Amino acid sequence: MNGSIKRKVLVYGGTGSQARPTVLKLLEKGHEPYVLTRRAEKAADLRDAGAKIAIGDLRDPASLRAASHGMDGVALLIPAFLENPLEAGTYARSAIDAAREAGVDLIVWNTSAILPETRTGNPLSDLSLDLVEYLAASDVPSIIFEPTVYMENWLGPWTASAIVRHNQVAYPILEDTKVGWLASDDIGALVAAAFERPDLAGSRFKVSGVEAPTGPELATLFSEALGCPMSYYAMSPEEMGAAVEQLFGPEAGAGIAERYRKDQTNPNPPPMYYAMEPILKELPVQMTTIKEWVTRHAQVFSPAS
Repeated sequence: MNGSIKRKVLVYGGTGSQARPTVLKLLEKGHEPYVLTRRAEKAADLRDAGAKIAIGDLRDPASLRAASHGMDGVALLIPAFLENPLEAGTYARSAIDAAREAGVDLIVWNTSAILPETRTGNPLSDLSLDLVEYLAASDVPSIIFEPTVYMENWLGPWTASAIVRHNQVAYPILEDTKVGWLASDDIGALVAAAFERPDLAGSRFKVSGVEAPTGPELATLFSEALGCPMSYYAMSPEEMGAAVEQLFGPEAGAGIAERYRKDQTNPNPPPMYYAMEPILKELPVQMTTIKEWVTRHAQVFSPAS
């Protein structure tokens, strides 16, 4: 694949916040994204923007095979919040199988999180590594992106409401932890750019934003963008779990709480930011700064006076 050739790319999760930018960036580059969705009306705005619609259901492997037919590439993303989180493995394997049977040239997988370095014996924790091995064994060329944490998470009620009500930037990350917050637009641009670099097949990229503020430094950036003093509040895992449970159900809430509990109690936590210069040399994407992103969404964060 290269930028001078129009490519057909099947985009999983294209109606959601993480993969929607991939659809738009592929369109900008002159490619032909096909948005996989169960209901065409969910992707009506993307169709109006120039994308094609591919009807399919992750629970129906036959529909994935039909949607993958004739595709040059697959942008893979599996939903983060499932009633049974282990179903993610079944869905991902079905998508990979469908791509292999269709003779797809390249799979670009956004894992939605940094993957563990080693197995823990916990089926849910080990699932992502199982899928890395499954993808490699499929013999479909692939590029994997492992993002840190999305700026779009601030739009959730756990952060947005705390800003509006209390002038607090609230998130369940300890205040002295440096985090490379990443915009969904930027991961979308990286995924789209990867389809023009098939020579990078076999690569796994840990990606973050280009800034890595601590909690108080993040609050300062919000203050500068919004023109109002902000403080940082490190939520407890239980608070975050309760907020997620209200939106996505008990399983999702418990899973998120456990994840952040491990993060907050880990005596040797892995880094949450990465040097992006080497990656951006290969995939030249204009990254979004935190102040740019907050300014763009300022209406959501209209703070209390």
